[in-house]
Formats: sequence, structure tokens, C-alpha cells
Amino acid sequence: EWGHWEIDTVVGPHGEEDPALLTLVERHSRFEWLILIKNQTSQVVYQAITQLINSLGEEAERLFKTFTSNNGSEFSSLTKAVSSVAEVYFAHPYSSWERGTSENQHRLVRRYIPKGESLARYTQVDIDRIQQWMNDRPRKLLGYATAHEVFVKAWKNEQKTA
Repeated sequence: EWGHWEIDTVVGPHGEEDPALLTLVERHSRFEWLILIKNQTSQVVYQAITQLINSLGEEAERLFKTFTSNNGSEFSSLTKAVSSVAEVYFAHPYSSWERGTSENQHRLVRRYIPKGESLARYTQVDIDRIQQWMNDRPRKLLGYATAHEVFVKAWKNEQKTA
């Protein structure tokens, strides 16, 4: 079913105080959103999510049905941030396979940003290029369609039923 998202972070070598990527992946289409954030604190993640939801306006309620995240402290205010548009689920501790789509997407991000490399040298424009590459890459899982194509098709179907 379309509209179920996994949310996670990709961090640099210095952990919480270093810039990070907030990643959102839609499970059906594998459509990815990458947002560069200044650090991995709960407050910054909350601000990024609320800003995304506010920018989408009324469409956010149709776009997001659920969010699944890990139990990291950066997601301690996730329920508060998305309560108006979606339900939140938390994976069991040390159970990364419960968010397998995110973990697989992170492997793609790591093709451009190797593990241990600081994200401080990247801009949101750089991150947008990685995101576009990920979303425009044909996938065997999607019958060799791109995540973008599958996402747009699902979004159009969602708008027809609304």
C-alpha cells in the first residue's frame, strides 16, 4: 500500500553534533527524500519534519499515512511533529531489518558519501543531486521503472480517490 514511509538519519564521523541527512523513503515506490540538517538533535529533526509538512500543506495528509523509525533520540519528538497527518511506529531496538527499505537506500547514498566522511562539505544542492539520481534509477524490484515514475503514478491514483 502506498503512503507508508520509513525515516532515518545518515550521520558523519562526529555523531550528533555533525551535519546529517534526514532520509524519508516511501516503501511502495522507494521514492526518497533527502534533507540536509545541521545536526542530529531531536529539535532539528522536529523542525525539518514540520517544515516539510507545512510546505506540503493539505497534500501532506494524503501523502503520509505512517512513519516508521528507529528508537534514536533524534526521533523522540517525531510523534508530535507528524500527529496531524500520520501515525508513527517505532522499530524494535537493534532490529534494522524492520526498516529494511531505509537501510538499502542508505547503501545507495553511501556510493556518493562514504561512511566516515563528514557531511559538512555538502550543500542541499549536492544532496538534491544524489536524491534525483536515486529516484531516477530504474529498479528491478519496480519492474525496471524508476521510483519517481512509480511514486507519480501512485500519487495520481491517490488524488483520484480523494
